Parts: sequence; C-alpha cells; structure tokens
Amino acid sequence: MGDYEEETAFLGQKGPFFIVVFLLLNVIYISTGFHSFYIVFAGASPSHSCRVLDGNLSKEWINASIPIEEMNGKLEPSKCWRYNLDTIKHLATVGYNFVDVNLTKVSKERCADGWNYSTEIYHSTIVSEWDLVCEREWRVPFASSTLYMGYLLGSLVSGQLSDRFGRKKVLFVSLASESLVIFAQSFSQSWLVFCTLYFFVGAFQISLYITAFVLGTEVLSKSFRVLFTTLGAFLHYCIGYMLLPWIAFAIRDWRTLLRVLSGLTLAYIPLWWFIPESPRWLISQGRIEEAEAIVKEAAKRNKVTAPEVIFKVSEVKVASSHMKKYSMIDVVKTSNICCTTFMCLLLWMAINIGYFGLSLNTSNLLGNPFLNCFLSAVTEVPAYIIATVLLKNCPRRPLLSAFLSIGGGFLLLIQLIPDSLHTLALSLEMAGKFGFTMSFTVVYIYTAEIYPTVLRNLGIGMCSSAARIGSITAPYVIFLGTFNKYLPYILMGSLTIGSSLANIFLPETFGRVLPETVEQMQKCKGCHKRDVPVVEGGKKVILQEEKL
Repeated sequence: MGDYEEETAFLGQKGPFFIVVFLLLNVIYISTGFHSFYIVFAGASPSHSCRVLDGNLSKEWINASIPIEEMNGKLEPSKCWRYNLDTIKHLATVGYNFVDVNLTKVSKERCADGWNYSTEIYHSTIVSEWDLVCEREWRVPFASSTLYMGYLLGSLVSGQLSDRFGRKKVLFVSLASESLVIFAQSFSQSWLVFCTLYFFVGAFQISLYITAFVLGTEVLSKSFRVLFTTLGAFLHYCIGYMLLPWIAFAIRDWRTLLRVLSGLTLAYIPLWWFIPESPRWLISQGRIEEAEAIVKEAAKRNKVTAPEVIFKVSEVKVASSHMKKYSMIDVVKTSNICCTTFMCLLLWMAINIGYFGLSLNTSNLLGNPFLNCFLSAVTEVPAYIIATVLLKNCPRRPLLSAFLSIGGGFLLLIQLIPDSLHTLALSLEMAGKFGFTMSFTVVYIYTAEIYPTVLRNLGIGMCSSAARIGSITAPYVIFLGTFNKYLPYILMGSLTIGSSLANIFLPETFGRVLPETVEQMQKCKGCHKRDVPVVEGGKKVILQEEKL
C-alpha cells in the first residue's frame, strides 16, 4: 500500500470536508467536559448536624444538644456527635435551663436518628440521600475513584476494539452507552449501584476520548490535525468543563442533573451521519472501495477532482516475520530505559494526582462552589494555549520543571495564608491548577519524544496506566482534608516538587529527530556504558549497556 498522505494530497490542506469533521469532533469533546467532574456537585457534602427527633424539646435544647468542636482551628457544631438524648430529655423535663447546665460533662453518642442537611446550596446530593458522612464519609472519595478505575479499563480495551470494529462504531457506541449509563445512574437506589455504574461511565468516557482523538488524527489533513491534537480537543473539553457548574447551579438536585447531562450527550448521536469512518482504518482492513468512496466524497465537498483510482495496491512484502516484536519487558529491559520509564511514571502519576485532586476539591473551598469550579476550568484555557506556544520554541526539560515548580510551589504556600484571606488562598490554588494543566500538556509531548518509535506506544501506555493510578488516588488525597485542611496541599505540593527534581535526569528532546530504534534513544543523565558479552549466531560479541 502506498503512502496515504501522498495518495490523498489532491484533497488539499483545507476545505469544507476537513472543517466540518474538525468542528464536529470538537463538539463531541464538549461532552467529555460535562461528565468528567459532575461528581463534584453530585457528591458534594452539604452542611449537616445530628437530627434530634424528640418533639417535646424546645429549639434551644435541640441546638444545645449538639456539641461544639474545634475543626481546622475553628469552633463549629459537631457533625457526627450529639449529647446523650436521654440525659438531655431528663434535664429539660426537670426544668433546667440549658444555659445553667455544663453540658460538656454529658456523655456523647452517635447520630442515631440520622442527620439534618442544609439545602441552601444543594437540594439533594448522594451524600444527603444516603448519609455518606462521618464513619461512612470514605464512600464519597471511593465513588469518585470508580470513574478513574473505569478510565483504566477503557484505556486498555478501547484501542483493541477500535482496531477491530472501526473508529466510528466504537466512538458512537461509547457515546450512546455513556449517555444511557448516566441516565441509569440517575435512578440509583444505593451507593453501590451508583459506584458500579460510575465505573462504566469512566470506561465509556475514556474510550470516547481516545477514539475521537485517533479518528481526528487519521481523517483530518496535516494542518487541521496539528490544531486538533494541540488545542482543539483540549479547549473544547474545557468548554464543557466551564459549562458544567452553571448547569449544576440551575439544577441543584443530583438526579435531575445527571438526566440533563445524559440528554445533552444523546443529542450527539445524529452526528453519525456527518462524521466518516477513518479511510486509513478501512485500508488496513482491506476495504479499499469503502475508503475510496469516503475520499471521493471529501473531494466533492472540497470541490477538487479525484483520480479514478486513488489507492494502488502493491505487492505485500513479507517483512513482518523478520521484525522484532516488543513487549512491556523491553520498556524496563536496560538500565537506561528502566531509568527513563521510572522517571516518566513518577511524573505522570504526580501530575495526575495534582490535576484531578485540585479539580475535585472545588466544592470544599470557601466561597461559591459553582464559581470555584468555573474558575478552575477557566484557568485551563490560557494554560493550554501558553503551553502549546512554548512547546514550539522552548526546551522540554526546563519547561516541565518550571511548570511543576509553579504547580507544587503555590500549593505549599497555601498553608501560610490566614483564613481571613480566603480569596488569596483561592488564587494560589488556581495558580497551582494552572501549573498542573501546563505540565499535563507538556508531559504528553515530552514522553512521546523520549521513547523510540518501536517502544513509543508501549511506553506511553505504561505511563497512561500510572496516570490512572494517580487519578484513582487523587480523591483519597483530597479526603485527607477532613483531618487537616492543609494536608492535601502539602502532599500534592511535595510530590510535585519531588517529581520536578526527578525530571532533571531525563534527556532533552527539543530540536532533535524522533528516535526510531532503541539504539537511537537518548541516555538518562547519570548513566554510563559498560561492556556486556552477548551471544549472537553462535558467536560472542560485545555490546554496550548503560549503567547507572
């Protein structure tokens, strides 16, 4: 088979066909922004206190039955304890005034009658509906992490499915399935059912994201492809992310919110008739006539003349049997590749913990949670644009170290800000999110440039798995804020600064030709070579292996 780019060069770099496909794929990415963080609102924890059901107690005695505790340096009514209700009833019946009684000597008990939840901000969340507070509070971060567990599964199987059944089919099946699962999730009658369905939301969502990315890369012309992979997909994801808090602001009930988001996703299904299958994939499956039909339709829309025969089938060369097969073991085989892989895994994990941790934390910040989420999304827009511009002109290693230092450094400063300056603390957190988003952009490009072609998919796949582990961990890092509100910032900031130091050992790739083989791969700093005897063809030869 000849070169696809050369055989379709008559289509040009621009034209109505490429513009329509570019816009429609970007529109689909808006839905991924809707679904990535609706747990921020569906799983928010409203203000709450123990419910006291006894109707004979006055309002003053009911308020007095809730102990005052110190939380993060402030005195607040307890969320998980109340004074022994029988003792309170006895004191009220005898005629004591609650002001005259030292209630701190009264024994405490758990909230046996449930909790009262504030409806000032949220009318209903999974927390208020299923009492996911106090000893069951851990269930909220677990629910968040199930989405990222689904990411891990979806990222592993989506590529295989799209290679077998086609990009377009997997894209729209994922889109429809995600919509239906979210709709079913809105009818969940238990936390377990919610988590199970959320897992599948994650699997279908990442499958949608990856497949749309591959389809755009294969269908679009070179000029549109660069724009799509650098800014198009990311910015339209941000649009959905920015719209989410305003939809949640208008709909304060979690079940209704999910149904609306599901309906918005289902509206994309008619795009099936406007987005074509990948001609490259059809050619790889031997379906030449279908591929030519799509390209000829593209030529018609672009108002150019297509040749009678576009793809010329040449004799297949049986060379694959002589090519070496690579596996995950090769990604850690030599000390140089092992060192590179370890550093990349650390970077991807640290960046994902910080990015998703800060994204999920917006409902816990002081101020309006809807505005906080919107600001968190807005900071990503300039971050993607600036990172893309800098990547064209700046070395990768210092660029990534600088962004990591910005992200981690600002988070470490938050603990020094007094509570009265919560706007400044919020600004520092948004600046940290800005740094993590830029790091997110750079690390994808940097990792792809470090690994040689023969190991690139395997290396990025392993790093992507580490990223999923980081995102699964992120909700639990934020959960540590229930013990000390500064603990998540200290942990994320320290981990990020540490990973920026590890980045120093990676090689610089800016301005260098992409390596094709393992031998062309650059060396980690601190590696030197030693001679290693290897037997090839019955003869002993001396190869050089890197040694730390």
